[in-house]
Amino acid sequence: MRQRAPSAAGRRRGAERFAGPRAGAVDFASVSEPLPHEQVRFAHNSERQFAKLLDFYGIAWEYEPRTFTLEADRDGNPVQAFTPDFYLPAYDTFIEITTLNQKLVTKKNRKARRLRELHPEVQIKVFYQRDYLHLLVKYGLEPPSQLAGIPGDPQPLDLLPSPPPPPPTSSAAESA
Repeated sequence: MRQRAPSAAGRRRGAERFAGPRAGAVDFASVSEPLPHEQVRFAHNSERQFAKLLDFYGIAWEYEPRTFTLEADRDGNPVQAFTPDFYLPAYDTFIEITTLNQKLVTKKNRKARRLRELHPEVQIKVFYQRDYLHLLVKYGLEPPSQLAGIPGDPQPLDLLPSPPPPPPTSSAAESA
């Protein structure tokens, strides 16, 4: 006996029971062409899952669209460069996801800090393993067991630019 696929109304009711799509979200059931995250080869599964979350909420993104030279030799050839994982045009923000070992986290932090120094107009956010895992659980992409041993409560996804650091004060101004 052949089973019928659920009607669109049935799919919507099921989706609503599962917290349903939010305003501006992509309804996967109504999309017939591949979603952006299905058309890109990602270097790491965490990047694919993050892109899937962005697609679900209808947030436009670009994967590794730009490489920034952080250091060049005397001839101007790049010696050190940084290619953030995502660019979110609506927020004018680059996102770097780091879910691997601490040595790589330190290296990526150093590169993000150097990028801010050289290009203060560029907004970059680094998402750490704990932030990433909280997002996965919060949005139902991974079971809560993934959070075992990760401290803290899930944090909201904050894509707004960080305020610029306060200007440095000179010691002469402080003594006056």
